[in-house]
Amino acid sequence: MTVGQGKDAQSALETLIIGQSPAVQQLREMIRRVARSNASVLLCGPSGSGKELVARAIHDEGVRSGKAFSAINCGAIPGDLIESELFGHEKGSFTGAHARRIGHFEASDGGTLFLDEIGDMRFDMQVKLLRVLEERTIVRVGSSEVRPVDIRLISATHQDLGAAIAGGRFREDLFFRLGVVVLQVPSLAARVEDIPALIRHFQRQMPADAKCRFDEGAIALLMQHRWPGNVRELRNFVERASVLYGGETLGADDVAMLFDPTAALALRPAAPAADFSHDEQQAAASFAKMPAPGRPIDLKREIETIELEQIHNALDLADGIISEAARLLTLKRTTLIEKMRKYGVQQQAA
Repeated sequence: MTVGQGKDAQSALETLIIGQSPAVQQLREMIRRVARSNASVLLCGPSGSGKELVARAIHDEGVRSGKAFSAINCGAIPGDLIESELFGHEKGSFTGAHARRIGHFEASDGGTLFLDEIGDMRFDMQVKLLRVLEERTIVRVGSSEVRPVDIRLISATHQDLGAAIAGGRFREDLFFRLGVVVLQVPSLAARVEDIPALIRHFQRQMPADAKCRFDEGAIALLMQHRWPGNVRELRNFVERASVLYGGETLGADDVAMLFDPTAALALRPAAPAADFSHDEQQAAASFAKMPAPGRPIDLKREIETIELEQIHNALDLADGIISEAARLLTLKRTTLIEKMRKYGVQQQAA
């Protein structure tokens, strides 16, 4: 590899894994080292920290970079469909199997398969996955034909797999097979100095009039935040700020308001807030929401706005885990998924 090629590779990796904090620099170095082999990699770290991006970076830096990269979230697929999703099925092999389906293992042949939230996989499926990793072959559901597969497997979890193994929920032998190399992806709280660079990255594709600027007080407050949703939460924050305050410069007070879910849809008043008492501002806000002749309220839209906001809040609190977000909203998991589809809420990568 020439010096120029080395610089290009470094630049590509830095474009994908943003930041110059010690934690991120160490992560990039580990990605370079791991990418040299075909060993299975287990990524550990909190939800929203960017584990799928790390998996993609390992793929792009390795010898399989010209081949397929496929990602599947094990926690988002119903238990009775996970085997078909991974290994494929033959026509008529079960109710609803109207045609032959190629699974992710076959589709990723020669490339990389990323299994996110591996800790959510059913115990019986763990046995089948272990056998596939040991034998490097798969059998489609409803078939007896053994098919060889050549994939690099990268998996990820936000769970404590040690505790899951001790509790009998995860196979220890599968853990060792998945984690030939274990990489820890840092939380955003462990790399707050990267926040300004991440904000610039998220704003790069935005129109100029949608980009917000943050003064020193705003940046200081952003760096003090806990960021339970990690980089995913920061991305949502930047998008929310651009919707409400595109083209403006935000201070610490604006950031504090944006962190408050109940104030997420409020706009700064055109007149200085000091011109009105707190009670007068409250009364004006309430009056604006009251139906009156010539000023009807679109109740359906208001309810949908509240519902969408609470779905986003629950997903942030649940670190993107749909089943936990459904519990917080006292909904069935399938109901929440239907509502997410209705509002176009995408399940984001961990």
